[in-house]
Amino acid sequence: MLKVLIIDDQPAVRTALETLFEVHGLEAVSVGSPEEGLHLLSTEDIGAVVQDMNFTQENTDGAEGARLFRTIRELDPDMPVLLMTAWTALETAVTLTKEGAADYIAKPWDDDKLVRTVRNLVHLRTLRQENTRLRAQGNRARRALAEKHDLREVIYASPQMHEVVRLAVSIAPSDVPVLITGPNGSGKEKLAEIIQANSRRRDKPFVRVNVGALPENLFEAELFGAEAGAFTGATRLRVGRFEAADGGTLFLDELGTLPMVAQAKLLRVLQTGEFERLGSSTTRKANVRLISATNADLPRAIAAGQFREDLFFRLNVIELFVPPLGDRPDDILPLAEHFLARHAQKEGRGQLKFGDDAVTALVNHEFSGNVRELQNRIQRAVLVELSDTITAGDLGLPAGVGRVEPGRRTTPLGLGPLAGEVGVAAPPPGAPARAAANDPAGDEERAGIEVALMRAGGVVAKAAAEMGLSRQALYRRMERLGIVMERRPR
Repeated sequence: MLKVLIIDDQPAVRTALETLFEVHGLEAVSVGSPEEGLHLLSTEDIGAVVQDMNFTQENTDGAEGARLFRTIRELDPDMPVLLMTAWTALETAVTLTKEGAADYIAKPWDDDKLVRTVRNLVHLRTLRQENTRLRAQGNRARRALAEKHDLREVIYASPQMHEVVRLAVSIAPSDVPVLITGPNGSGKEKLAEIIQANSRRRDKPFVRVNVGALPENLFEAELFGAEAGAFTGATRLRVGRFEAADGGTLFLDELGTLPMVAQAKLLRVLQTGEFERLGSSTTRKANVRLISATNADLPRAIAAGQFREDLFFRLNVIELFVPPLGDRPDDILPLAEHFLARHAQKEGRGQLKFGDDAVTALVNHEFSGNVRELQNRIQRAVLVELSDTITAGDLGLPAGVGRVEPGRRTTPLGLGPLAGEVGVAAPPPGAPARAAANDPAGDEERAGIEVALMRAGGVVAKAAAEMGLSRQALYRRMERLGIVMERRPR
């Protein structure tokens, strides 16, 4: 269990705090000087630091506490630090919160408020360490997979996408049909490439067909071929996609758009492996591994009489679902950096980078168009931005921070980036100043809201219910106090 480190020169204060925390189930250790505190930080598992602002009688301006805080930040930027202040050090404490201090509490303190705050800080520190461990574990797993298989340079960091890719390479050696589902632009074709590249047919043809782009009257000619003169305009022999993919893989994209008549013809080929070119009575065979993709809800289409159930089961021996980009935010920035480098090189732009507002806008955006939308926005930005830094405006995205989303955790003010999560941020320029600087009642109200948001896991509606407020009322209070919710980049 992580410990609470108390750094205060007054023995009575240290004893009182140790007793308070241990009564409430928090293991605590205390020291009387900054030097002792820094030593314990390097030797103990510390979850949060509660530090005084003054350590000698002749100094009451908080400078000693500021030096200690900044040293802790240099040693461990993610360590949550709670400042204990008297009125003489209040201004310094306010400044330090802008530099990353978790919060400050005035002496004498409120026991309940202090315990709630410290417990949340220790919990968040534990979560951050677990996130770090899981990210490192995920990085090792991705590297191991890439060393053993050809992943076609797919870019991802999320555990959701790693699981999909892992399943793809595991079923690749088999010749069974695969159905890839997911929204448009999410990366279904890239997954099909991975399956082909790791199959026994990797050196054979990989033929792609966008079914949705085929006119119904040309479906047979495109897939099965046509003899010269088979129809008006057919002046020469046309080899169909099945025949062209013989020995390899045929990828049928946008399968859900296939008309019922075409579905029946496709089913016959899948059942028998035989087909005839239009205008020919010669039966031909093609040894093809079939991969299909669709963004349609095929079970619903079957219920509506728009898709054949027997064809569905022929195609759906193995199903792989590619989640939308909005459900795997870990992938946004790695993909964005990849696309930025690619398009900058293509346009001869040299080294380009994202500004802070662009990073915030990217991780806050929902990307209803998925990976395709992300790539298009970055390509546009490279073309319109003349400087070396891409802004949110260049991406066509608002520069403001986003509201907290259900299911995401929150971090208290100043804790620093918790990868890919939503947190309480310092107010942006022009926002209301922190009320606590000149309004103790506002400080108490703000602290109560921040704690409620942490306890609710970042869900504003849940925090409002706990406080006995409507969601709209809580948003109004947050706006008045300058509390801003943001999703932090990974």
